[in-house]
Amino acid sequence: MCLNVAACANLILDFLKMANIPFRNVHRVSHLFQPLSATHSAIKTKINDTKTYKNLINYGLIRPVNNGMYAFLPLGLRVLNKLINLVDHEMERIGAQKLMLPALTSKRLWKQTDRFESNKTELFKIEDRHRKEYILSPSYEETICDLIASVGILSPKLLPLKLYQVSNKWRDEMKPRLGFLRSKEFVMKDLYTFDKTLDDAKKTYDLVCDAYDNVFKKIGITFRKAVGDTGLIGGLLSHEYHYTSNIGEDIICVCSSCQYSINKTICEESHCPQCKNKFLEQHTAEVGHTFLLDTKYSKPLNALYKTHTNELLPLAMGSFGLGLSRIFTVAAEALSVEDDLRWPKGLAPYTVCIIPPKTGSKEDTASEYVDQILTILDQLNIDTILDDRTKLTIGSRLIYARQSGFPYVIVIGKKAMQVPPLFEIHNVSDSAYHEVPLESIYNYFNDENNKAEEAHISKVAV
Repeated sequence: MCLNVAACANLILDFLKMANIPFRNVHRVSHLFQPLSATHSAIKTKINDTKTYKNLINYGLIRPVNNGMYAFLPLGLRVLNKLINLVDHEMERIGAQKLMLPALTSKRLWKQTDRFESNKTELFKIEDRHRKEYILSPSYEETICDLIASVGILSPKLLPLKLYQVSNKWRDEMKPRLGFLRSKEFVMKDLYTFDKTLDDAKKTYDLVCDAYDNVFKKIGITFRKAVGDTGLIGGLLSHEYHYTSNIGEDIICVCSSCQYSINKTICEESHCPQCKNKFLEQHTAEVGHTFLLDTKYSKPLNALYKTHTNELLPLAMGSFGLGLSRIFTVAAEALSVEDDLRWPKGLAPYTVCIIPPKTGSKEDTASEYVDQILTILDQLNIDTILDDRTKLTIGSRLIYARQSGFPYVIVIGKKAMQVPPLFEIHNVSDSAYHEVPLESIYNYFNDENNKAEEAHISKVAV
């Protein structure tokens, strides 16, 4: 109970003032867990590691924890989660259902499909207290078929069935390098489809490939879809998705005329089979792979359906993978410059960074505009971070925003003190700079969003 009337009145006034300020969960740089090594003793990397890979570590987006194993730190995880959300949207659009399978797969299943012996040098193998043997799964064809078999015979009404997951996968990589390009633990989206016949499976295969095309178009980096090697997973048909990159380990043969592409490892001709023009070679990094499997896994593992004549037949399958942590690595490599990380705008950890004036500067009073700018960006559903380290200069904070990969920076500087106040908008990706009044910020970012939508129609060679 308050005995002092004046004190009570002041408390009430303070409460009313606070009540008029909208509550906002503002993301602040000062609260961000982002261990920076660039200006201190940088983490030791190899001589042939790329600048972008070093920057991912030194600017605090990922952190090595073991040889070939990395932690995603908060900024890096935001990039990965945006990518996952994009993929989820496209998977839902084609009717795929998301699940989560256990990391451990019985070694027995891999022996049943004759995959264990050909893969065992790259498999992590463990044994439980009862001496049952398991592997840490690099892919889940056996696991998903065993799951389908365990629920019984599928009704044709459930088909086509499309089941996918996003999870960590493991490979005992001999020479890990460049982060997630060659790592022992990586993040992958794997989808498995089940159909009645091979013809039906081909239609589903095309449907999923279209969804993959949309994923890469929305990311916005030019990609190539090439005829691929079925390799150790096997099947009747395979396609690979590639980014052109010097850090990649693949070479694809590309026709400059019709854009037909094929992995060099399975290319037997020097000329394109479609138009007879000579192939050109490109160094690339594979970031996605699709397989038309037919009954390679469903038959030995008894993943069956019942026909209208009560006949039991193995399901025709497809297997589809997206290397999400690989896309993370190669996308950064494709777009970044010497000292700054760059991301596709839809995947950047924060789309906008607001930099208010330095404390004690002549422009300090212009900090009052922060809340109004945040309100405008909230209306556009733009994720924003506030660099509230106002003891630092605007220049040093602008360098930080560029290094971290924020595509837009709004600076509240000297021009914010004039009438009408103007605010600096830096488009980091395009190296463009604009001075706009407060009422034009909404239209600026709305126009940028519209440009991004148009840019989703990316160049692709199929």
